[in-house]
Amino acid sequence: MIRYSLKCAEGHQFDSWFHSADAFDTLRASGQVSCPVCGATDVEKAIMAPRVSTSRSRTDAPAQGTPPATPAPDMSPPPSPEQIEQAVAKLRAEVEANSDYVGVEFAAEARKIHEGEAPARAIYGEAKLDEAKALIEDGVPVLPLPFTPKRKMN
Repeated sequence: MIRYSLKCAEGHQFDSWFHSADAFDTLRASGQVSCPVCGATDVEKAIMAPRVSTSRSRTDAPAQGTPPATPAPDMSPPPSPEQIEQAVAKLRAEVEANSDYVGVEFAAEARKIHEGEAPARAIYGEAKLDEAKALIEDGVPVLPLPFTPKRKMN
């Protein structure tokens, strides 16, 4: 396991663990690494200092010419529930305006699009957990949405 300090395009910094460097690269390339604050998938590794144990005491003064200590991570408060609701509402509006709702046929339609049997387009809908896992295992890029489609709400 490897821990990376990450930073999104909006400047939010956060840490996450990955199985390997290749796992991070694969997940990032498929858009599965996202900022926990704003949801952005434009995420990069932030500069981080490695953890190295030395025999030198922590109270020893740093040697002349050594770089200053790494600044503390951004400890800004998490977003308020209202900010989260606004972000989810904005995401919902974007998805509904720019995607086709395919309902419970999501898994079948996503597979058809991936295999070139249906025209490429953005879709959303519902899938059972085993269907979603099968899509991911087959390399079909899918992500869960943090809301229930309006068509399914009572």
